[in-house]
Amino acid sequence: MLARDIMTTSVITVTPDTPVEEIARTLVTWRISGVPVVEGDGRIVGIVSEGDLMRRVESGTEPYASWWLAGFFSPESADAKYRKSKGKVAREVMTRDVETVDDETKVAKVAELLERRAIKRVPVTRDGKLVGIVSRANLLHGLVTTAPAQTVIPDDQAIRTSILKTLHSRRSADDMLVNV
Repeated sequence: MLARDIMTTSVITVTPDTPVEEIARTLVTWRISGVPVVEGDGRIVGIVSEGDLMRRVESGTEPYASWWLAGFFSPESADAKYRKSKGKVAREVMTRDVETVDDETKVAKVAELLERRAIKRVPVTRDGKLVGIVSRANLLHGLVTTAPAQTVIPDDQAIRTSILKTLHSRRSADDMLVNV
């Protein structure tokens, strides 16, 4: 089974210029936890997840860095936290290092990627353009649709009827002399 077999093809996306408020509204409206950020040509340039919007000035949850811990962190991480907490559009708050898979990627590799990177979704591309997304839920749907059908275990009466029918069809024993 391949990524294209289980991916969601109607992907909700935003552009780099989409305002943060609109992104938050989109996540809530569609009941999703992240959206790919896509250029006009279909190339993925980032992804905005609930985690990217957790520490915001508007909600009073922006990160607080104590002065003595600041020496342990690089200026880039402090800059990234600042941008995420005060950014106004997708390009300022998005995660830029986005893992993607090709639509021909085996589902087992997709599952391994989600687990190894501790991510909830991975965009699916074909020729560098977004064609779908695979979430953890898609993996579960794939599991359900490929699970072998449950074997029905017949009850005693069904087993007896089957044996008698077979014996009768072979005429190898008199039905009256057989007790099943």
